[in-house]
Amino acid sequence: MPNVAVLDMAGKKVGTIDLSDAIFGIEPNEAVMHHMVVNYLANQRQGTQSALTRSEVSGGGKKPWRQKGTGRARQGSTRAPQWTHGGVAFAPKPRSYRFTVNKKVRRLAMKSALSSKCAAEEIIILDALNMTEYKTKTVADMLKAVGADKKALIVLPEVNNFVIKSAANIDGVKTAQVNTINVYDLLGADKVVILKDAVAKIEEVYA
Repeated sequence: MPNVAVLDMAGKKVGTIDLSDAIFGIEPNEAVMHHMVVNYLANQRQGTQSALTRSEVSGGGKKPWRQKGTGRARQGSTRAPQWTHGGVAFAPKPRSYRFTVNKKVRRLAMKSALSSKCAAEEIIILDALNMTEYKTKTVADMLKAVGADKKALIVLPEVNNFVIKSAANIDGVKTAQVNTINVYDLLGADKVVILKDAVAKIEEVYA
């Protein structure tokens, strides 16, 4: 059972916490983590690219020259792909790139990501993050104090607009709630700062 120090906003150790082996101590499955990252990126694609095929380009109804006897290659239309102003061969059309992943695979990928971060000692447990105003400096100072001042993911137990909007101005820092964390953000962060209350919710959801 992984035992991790609990820090306050000043970076001082105020206790320890035992993390669940079933969530933070499993053997990471790289295949399912990769699958979830591909799924996340595919679902972010807008799929709005579009181009005109030869049947959709205006003009080209008249045969440019007769079929035989000119010495040139036969042509049926000036809107074929090899012509200037012609249509696009195999033109892209709007489509959805979304695909779904089984619930068991999603859960395994999340546990694998959390376990890999825990094994690499890249998880920081924060006692509390009490903010009563929008102050970017407060979040920046906290991240520097706990050693997460580069690419960091802050996991909150619930929506806290003071933290979310204050952290939004810091380059490389993302925030998420227990119900919105994803494998892509977890693996992309150098440090994952999880509030103590959020740990209990994560263990409750993924137990």
